[in-house]
Amino acid sequence: MDTLNIEKYGFNHTGNIFRNNPPGALVEKALLHKEGRLSRAGALCIETGERTGRSPDDKYIVDTPAVHDLIAWGNVNRPVSAEVFDQVYDQMIQYLNDKDLYIFDGFAGANRKYQYGFRVINEKASQNLFIRNLLIRPKKEQLKDFKEDFLILVAPGCKVDYKKLGLNSEAAIMINFEKQIILIAGTGYSGEIKKSVFCVMNYLLPQKKIFTMHCSANMGIDGDTALFFGLSGTGKTTLSADPNRRLIGDDEHGWSRNTIFNFEGGCYAKCINLSKEHEPEIWNAIRFGAVTENVKLFEDTRIINFDDGSITENTRVGYPIDYIPNTVSSGVGPIPRTIFFLAADAFGVLPPISKLDRNAAIYHFVSGYTSKLAGTENGVTEPEATFSTCFGEPFFPLDTALYAQQFGRRVEKSGANVFLINTGWTGGSYGKGHRIPLKYTRAMINAALNGDLDFVEYVKEPFFNLKIPRSCPGVPAEMLNPKNTWSNKREYDKTAKKLTKMFQENFKKYDLPSTVVKAGPGTHK
Repeated sequence: MDTLNIEKYGFNHTGNIFRNNPPGALVEKALLHKEGRLSRAGALCIETGERTGRSPDDKYIVDTPAVHDLIAWGNVNRPVSAEVFDQVYDQMIQYLNDKDLYIFDGFAGANRKYQYGFRVINEKASQNLFIRNLLIRPKKEQLKDFKEDFLILVAPGCKVDYKKLGLNSEAAIMINFEKQIILIAGTGYSGEIKKSVFCVMNYLLPQKKIFTMHCSANMGIDGDTALFFGLSGTGKTTLSADPNRRLIGDDEHGWSRNTIFNFEGGCYAKCINLSKEHEPEIWNAIRFGAVTENVKLFEDTRIINFDDGSITENTRVGYPIDYIPNTVSSGVGPIPRTIFFLAADAFGVLPPISKLDRNAAIYHFVSGYTSKLAGTENGVTEPEATFSTCFGEPFFPLDTALYAQQFGRRVEKSGANVFLINTGWTGGSYGKGHRIPLKYTRAMINAALNGDLDFVEYVKEPFFNLKIPRSCPGVPAEMLNPKNTWSNKREYDKTAKKLTKMFQENFKKYDLPSTVVKAGPGTHK
């Protein structure tokens, strides 16, 4: 039996090895081992167990002399010693030695010049199918001569001896940049694999002067590229899946001197409350070969109940990007003409659309604002501001100033228009106001892309230092200034001041030029 030279990793393996199996074979094996069930449309539906999302408190970066001065250490990038890493590695190898192993060899980075090979070794067939969907799948000739740059070991059933090792729990996500190995133990949430790859790309590529981004990207018929930055739930995937534009990618990209390129070969979309009417592209992608996480099925029909969040609100689906009908097959496009920052503002005080100059763009890029809703988490009784550096703080291991500097240079050289879009509430905060209708958000996006907002008059908004268009095709004029939509103007002022102070307090932790600071909320005179 061909062991694919896994002995070099320390294995003394006695089980079967399956490499780069097609979806049908992986689905068969997943069903045989009762890892999940098939929906009526054919998607493999799995439950991830106790952990239904990422485990940020269990993520570590190995602190070695080669990387020590590069990593922005702190609560996000937690250090762990090489000795502890080695002990976890040995425990995982021993655990996997007698298991059937599923190997997927694939790539991250559609631009061949900045592409890296990842060998993923899974305990579960379902997770191997997931990463097959998410990485760039190699052609036969590439697979024949494949050499990995990074090894990823994934063993949800391996619980680490955390008390002995001084770790936080039985789960561990560890990245060793020096050994070029990623360990994922004790969690069945597949997003950990995808985001660990992203973290590696965010470490390697900026050092090659490639700006890395947590964003989606699409392209118009005339080749104009647009980027959509936003945290989970802001509409990043939904708004980029546009039937009139071709999708480059839905989540992770690099920006070189003259291209935008996708890191991935698939999409990983939230599917809570998914509707065929509003998100037909994603809806139709949930078919055979796709993998859903933590959705519930109607038992009599095996149809997915997308409105059921009883396991978690963070229901997910992973599928190959070509399941979306209108895509850029190369995963590469020209530098962007338009950039959107998406914020689901549950306070209801941000304008539905506003235009940012370069300094304001850097400010809001670094801030990475959205908000949690009352009731979505225990103890959250009113909207809660969430700031995630660069719209993806957990995945950026280097100094924030480096990413901000690269972003500023790219925007300046490209001349791209940058807009802040509120996909959240209007007419009041969550519970009093209402969600901005998707049709209006799409109209604003289209107006920005079409150039309809290039020559309209803008007014200065007093709290957040933003420029609001007086008119936008397809959107009621009175809706563009959020204060107009509130019946209680004093309450609006009070809420806007509250959020302004949150922005200012959050930004104190960054050491950025005064011109950037002055472009933020609360500085307009």
